[in-house]
Amino acid sequence: MANKPTTHPAVGSSTVRPAKAPTAQKTMANTNRWSTRVLVTIALLCAISVLLSFVEFPLLPGVAWLSYDASIMPAAVCGFAYGPAAGLACGIISVVAHGILFADFTGALMNLLVVIGFILPSALVYKKIHTLKGAIIGLVLGIVFAVIMAVLGNLVVTPLDAVVAMIVPILIPFNLLKGLLNAILTLIVYKAISNLITPKKDQVKGR
Repeated sequence: MANKPTTHPAVGSSTVRPAKAPTAQKTMANTNRWSTRVLVTIALLCAISVLLSFVEFPLLPGVAWLSYDASIMPAAVCGFAYGPAAGLACGIISVVAHGILFADFTGALMNLLVVIGFILPSALVYKKIHTLKGAIIGLVLGIVFAVIMAVLGNLVVTPLDAVVAMIVPILIPFNLLKGLLNAILTLIVYKAISNLITPKKDQVKGR
C-alpha cells in the first residue's frame, strides 16, 4: 500500500500575524511622538508666558499702577493651537507662577479672571470656526469678556467706592487697549508659527 503523503501544518497564518504587529507598534509610536511634542510645546509657551510677565509698561498716562505685559499672548496661541483646555492650562500656570514669585496673590486672582475671560471664548470660537474670521470673532469676544472679568475682579478686591469711580475713565479703557494689543499679538504670532507647532493632520493652508 502506498504511503500517504506527509502533511505539514499551514504556515500562512504564522507569517501574516507578525506582519501586523510592527504596523500597530509604529502607529503607537507616532501617537506618542505627537503627544510628547504637544506637551513640550505647551511647556515652552508656558515658560515664554512667565518670562513676558516680567516685561511691563504703562498704557495710560497718569495711571502707572496699571501696567501691561504680553504674558497672555502665548496662552492664547496655545489655545488656538491645541484647544481651550491647553490654553487655560498655559495661562493659569503663568499667572500662578508670577503670583508666587512676586507674592502678589491679589493681583494673581485678578489676572486669573482676565485670562479665563480672554482665552476661553476666543479658543472655543476658533475651535468651532477654524478660519481667520473665527479667530477675529473669538478674540473680539475675548476682549469683551476680559474687560468684564477685570471690572468684576476689581469689585471683589478693591473698595466699592474707589472701583466705581475708576470703571469708566480708567478700567474700561485700559482693559480694552490691553485686550486689543493681546488680540493683535495673538493673530500675528499664531499666523507665523501655527504650522510649526500643530500636527500635520491639523494644519490648514493659509490660516
